[in-house]
Amino acid sequence: NPIMKTLISTTKAPAAIGPYSQATLVNGTLYISGQIPVDPETGKLVEGIDKETHQVMKNLKAILTEAGMTFDNAVKTSIFLKNMDDFAVVNEIYASYFDSGVYPARETVQVSCLPKNVDVEISMIAFKD
Repeated sequence: NPIMKTLISTTKAPAAIGPYSQATLVNGTLYISGQIPVDPETGKLVEGIDKETHQVMKNLKAILTEAGMTFDNAVKTSIFLKNMDDFAVVNEIYASYFDSGVYPARETVQVSCLPKNVDVEISMIAFKD
């Protein structure tokens, strides 16, 4: 049997720039593609690790909202950094989006390059009964 999946798409987050969806919903689990710091209103990258991290989190929030979820539904995230020296700043900003203080499982890895040469990319898996 084919998997029943719903593609989630919103103009409040950057459009996919390749053969993928912003997110896919399967049996209450939302798989969000890696988000980079593109401002969906202008289509331009924001610069500086603080602003970049906030923009990525706003993009994730917009997709969660479109699927009827919040950061409280997040169960797993993956953070990709171009420079692990940015970890403390990214970590602090990231944590500020989880009001409940209940954080999803996560890994943070340094990579040699990211799309459009950004400094941070975050993907997320969320779940709702």
